Amino acid sequence: MIKLKTPISEEEIRKLHVGDSVLLSGVIVTARDAAHKLMIEERPDFIREALKESVIYHCGPVVKKDENGNWQFVSAGPTTSAREEPYQADVIEEYKVRGIIGKGGMGPKTAAGLQKSGAVYFHAVGGAGTLIANAVKKVRTVHKLEEFGTPEAFWVIEVEDFPVVVTMDSHGKSMHKEILEKSTKIAEELMG
Repeated sequence: MIKLKTPISEEEIRKLHVGDSVLLSGVIVTARDAAHKLMIEERPDFIREALKESVIYHCGPVVKKDENGNWQFVSAGPTTSAREEPYQADVIEEYKVRGIIGKGGMGPKTAAGLQKSGAVYFHAVGGAGTLIANAVKKVRTVHKLEEFGTPEAFWVIEVEDFPVVVTMDSHGKSMHKEILEKSTKIAEELMG
């Protein structure tokens, strides 16, 4: 098990390979469709520092306020990453992002962006939202909550020992692509 803490250097990321298990700690940012669209169309500076050498988590959290008025994550499962394919490589390069967390993997444009910029795709376990929420230790701030709503807002959070697996690395390897190719070949043979 590899332990990583944000900010993460390009050198640290380039040491990772598909199949590596990682416990991630530090500050990360949730971002989904509306956030990615905004980052490309308007290139806002308010999120730039939080993303530099950090990680974007494709997540629409369930949150509540505690008795002191502080935000807490109730559930924080990953959402399907493929929807961000049109934006992801550009966001990684523009904001110096070192990792993406989600589920289902991403396509060739993102894979090329990971190689170019020195970043990786981490797979989080779907269906384990409540368990993953335990890794969220603090909500630092939230941006665009009023405009985008809870699932689409930028949640800047501190995590500790968030369990992920590298499934796309900065060397051009993609576990998702390999599995698709193998399963397609088997399906063709079965239908032969």
